[in-house]
Amino acid sequence: MALENMEPQIQQQPSAFSFDRPRSAGSDSGSGSGEEHEIKCPNSPVKSPTKPHTLARLKSRTSSSASSAKYFHAGGRTVYTSGRPPWYDCHGLLKEAFVIGLCGGSASGKTTVARKIIEALDVPWVSLLSMDSFYKVLGPKEHELAEQNEYNFDHPDAFDFDLLIKTLRRLKEGKKVEVPIYNFLTHSREKHSKTIYGANVVIFEGIMSFVNKDLLKLLDMKIFVETDSDIRLARRLKRDIAERGRELEGVLKQYNKFVKPAFDHYIEPTMSHADIIVPRGGENQVAIDLIVLHVHTQLQKRGFKLRKELAHSATNGTKTPDSLYVLEQTPQVQGLHTFIRNKETPRDEFIFYSKRLMRLLFEYALSMLPHKAVVVETPQGIQYTGRRLDASKGNGGMICGVSILRAGETMEQALCEVCKDIRLGKILIQTNLDTGEPELHYLRLPKDIKESHVMLMDATVATGAAAMMAIRVLLDHDVPEENITLLSLLMAESGVHSVAYAFPQVKIVTTAVDKEVNECFHIMPGIGNFGDRYFGTDFF
Repeated sequence: MALENMEPQIQQQPSAFSFDRPRSAGSDSGSGSGEEHEIKCPNSPVKSPTKPHTLARLKSRTSSSASSAKYFHAGGRTVYTSGRPPWYDCHGLLKEAFVIGLCGGSASGKTTVARKIIEALDVPWVSLLSMDSFYKVLGPKEHELAEQNEYNFDHPDAFDFDLLIKTLRRLKEGKKVEVPIYNFLTHSREKHSKTIYGANVVIFEGIMSFVNKDLLKLLDMKIFVETDSDIRLARRLKRDIAERGRELEGVLKQYNKFVKPAFDHYIEPTMSHADIIVPRGGENQVAIDLIVLHVHTQLQKRGFKLRKELAHSATNGTKTPDSLYVLEQTPQVQGLHTFIRNKETPRDEFIFYSKRLMRLLFEYALSMLPHKAVVVETPQGIQYTGRRLDASKGNGGMICGVSILRAGETMEQALCEVCKDIRLGKILIQTNLDTGEPELHYLRLPKDIKESHVMLMDATVATGAAAMMAIRVLLDHDVPEENITLLSLLMAESGVHSVAYAFPQVKIVTTAVDKEVNECFHIMPGIGNFGDRYFGTDFF
């Protein structure tokens, strides 16, 4: 399988936060926490790129809550980098991120305060958004003034507030954003952008953070960083000369003409909007501890416990959802289930019969997609009126597959065998052994996925917790709900009802539905751990 720019590591590992501060020209901008790439299937069948021994190591590492892969040390503290817990309730509805706004004069230490808050928070999935990314694109005349240090970058008119508010609002809603990268050497935006996806906490910092009323409404907590003007000037001199290639005379001229007046006229008066004022910036540990305590309290109020509730969501007499499609239980299908459910079936036979069942599942699901009439000419020179998948954008465009790792990855080859040149994406969702809740660790999705029909694959669905998280990810990437098809070899009734209730327009396609889920959230009578049986890691 050809991997195109795919990163092997888990998303946001080992760092628990995403920074989007612009870099100077020629620097490596990084790949971003949710940067999108795609995998394309070749024409010939391929084996899974994930080796069984690799999966065994992954399983071994994630089986302990004290795993060293889940944390790193920074600033004398241990910052945990476990996956993102649910950011929505059992109905699929979003809970907004907690947004902290940091304001202060130029070089007051806002970014330092933000980093210290992130380290002290000790929670995963924190994003830092810098106002420096949202300077307006300069025209030729403005660009000429900037080269002469005559353009006022410290005025509200220098910022693209419309784009900034739109971006921050989407982040607050847990959705993916593309953040521009501003180059301070060329006074322009880079052609590429920084991708940030979702967070429990969003920290937004900038000199004009409190100037715009609409921007203020998005901030749940407002912090003003107060630093002596002489210290701010010294820091600005060091930064602009060393990092932005400016001359000393030009920096001083710009400071006296624009920076200091802007602070007195625009920035300092907004201190009245602040909930907390932090003197001395990042050196004020007492203030940072108080901020962290308040944020922790807010996060506890916003937390969700889904799995137990989902496990008991199916009740006797509940009507079968209209969105559920079960493959006809022919003798062939029942025979294949007999093989894969039998605990005595050897691994090679388990794989063989599983793949046969997967292909039947995909053929069945493809028949539900929109098709259009086409006329072709046969070798005998006679016209034949047939059907072909409608790939127009208005009908969802092309098909792409997204597997929920690791069991969903086993279905990729079968999908490639029935859909030529299909694009593939991956989402890694694992259970936190301490909380019992699903956590999002990694995602890579095809470009323009919002214009595609998405085949979301997981070998088995018990409570539906992982499937709901994956669907929520796709929705946050602007995939229409009606364009998502969830495919699974085996589902429990509770999982079916959980997904159908939360996302009624998602098609649920499976080969069988079992009645129960036990206290360990295993399907009964079930199929066992599909990933372990398929990859041969059940002996670990």
